[in-house]
This record gives sequence, structure tokens and C-alpha cells, in this order.
Amino acid sequence: MSVLVVSGTGTEIGKTVTTAAVAACALARGRSVAVLKPAQTGVGAEEAGDAAEVARLAGEVTTLELARYPEPLAPDTAARRSGLPTVRPYEVAEAAGKLAAEHDLVLVEGAGGLLVRFDEEGSTLADAARLLAAPVLVVAHPGLGTLNMATLTTEALTARGLDCPGIVIGSWPAEPDLASLCNVGDLPASAGVPLLGALPERAAALGPAAFRAAAPGWLAPELDGVWNPAAFPA
Repeated sequence: MSVLVVSGTGTEIGKTVTTAAVAACALARGRSVAVLKPAQTGVGAEEAGDAAEVARLAGEVTTLELARYPEPLAPDTAARRSGLPTVRPYEVAEAAGKLAAEHDLVLVEGAGGLLVRFDEEGSTLADAARLLAAPVLVVAHPGLGTLNMATLTTEALTARGLDCPGIVIGSWPAEPDLASLCNVGDLPASAGVPLLGALPERAAALGPAAFRAAAPGWLAPELDGVWNPAAFPA
């Protein structure tokens, strides 16, 4: 698995911190890692984007952005309003391929959910993943409504012939409600893929050293961690 696409069931659910955790675990195993952000939205020219945040938390990773748009909108909409070029799936695939030639693992972090439009033709992150023949890790929130969104996402992946190794909960609350507790068992059954980890809320607020030390405990062995779903959330 030289390229792994990280998508989600929506926005602001923990894709960047999950990407950082996956990167940190891979680095701890001695693997070289690159992080590709095809379209960064809602960030000014001089501000740090998601790829930079992954590097801050995870450590020595190569980072690359293909496009940046100032407004926090879907990439296609943000590009159109800013007058800047859109990002095409083949550009994502080419960039990821070049990075994969020089790194053990390339993480491609999407914007928003899986089927957010990247260009005026309606291309999405799924199209880039298909060109790469890359698996897509799904990041989901833990609470009410996540079963439907996660299942729709994995079904969309299946319909496109894409592999989904599993789901990671991007922000597990310190005091989970009943829905969140039930969803730990219900997510795999509903979405048809295993639960591969759960990151605590405010994980990004940890210092880099603490984040890197803790990351393996948040992710399953399939993602180079030691997290055990049978022991969660106890």
C-alpha cells in the first residue's frame, strides 16, 4: 500500500489529524512518508494548510499542495469564485505517483467528503483514487447520523470499484453519548468495513512529541498502530 487516500463523511471530522496519526505511525516504523493535499480551501496564501499541520504533528514528511483557494468552499466552487484553475484527477494521480516513487507511503488527503466536486466536470477525489488504484480510508464522526453517512460513503466506493480498508473515528469525545457508544459496534456492521481506530478529541492540541508517542494507540495494526477494537472504548 504505497498510496492511501484519506477521505471522510464530511468536513471538520478529523481527516487532517487522522492523516497525521497515520503518518506518525508509519514514520515510527521507519517508513518514509509524503502527504499530498490536492486542494486546500479556506486558507490564505501565508497561512499553514492541512499538509503543514500533518508535518507539525507527525514529523519529517514531504508535503505538497496542488492548489490553494482562500474561501472555505468545495474546491470547484472555491476555484470558480477565485478565478484560479481547478485541480484535475489526473494531476492528483500524477503527483501522487511521483511521490510514491520516492517514498514508502503517500497519503492523499481530500477536501470535505468523498464526492465533493474538484472541477467543473464534476470530478471528485474518488476519480483520483480510481486512477491510482488506491484504497480509501474513511474518517467519520462518532455521533448520531454517522451510520448513514459512513454507509453512503462506503457504498459509493464499492460502486466505483474502490477498496476501503476501514473507518477511523476522527474525534472521540471524552464523555461519549449513547449514540456514540452504540456506533462503535454498529459502524462496521452498517458500513461493511472494519473500524480501524479512534482519535481522541483535541488530539491536535497535544504537543508534537506527545502526539507521535500516542498515535499508535489510536490506530489498528493495519495502519501501523496497536489499537484494539475489542478493548474500545473501555
